[in-house]
Amino acid sequence: MSQENTPEKKFSTGVISATIWKNKGISKAGMPVEFKTISLQRRYTDKSGEWKSTNSLRINDLPKAILVLNKAYEHIVLKEQKEDTEEEVEVEDVE
Repeated sequence: MSQENTPEKKFSTGVISATIWKNKGISKAGMPVEFKTISLQRRYTDKSGEWKSTNSLRINDLPKAILVLNKAYEHIVLKEQKEDTEEEVEVEDVE
């Protein structure tokens, strides 16, 4: 399956971030498909002071993770609703 991924939007608070990815690929039936995924990460500095990232969270990270994931979900849902509304308007204009 050929796939192309591009970041659509990133939400972050402190060291926690959620990125919405727009994915394009080809289904098993050979049809083009588009879907979204969300990645969650925490940034930290290692012993030498270099920035690193992980998807492991500490208990104190959970409220921030919930916040950025909710924002990502809200963005996706509201954007889909807006696109659906725009499609309805286009259909009405054609008729």
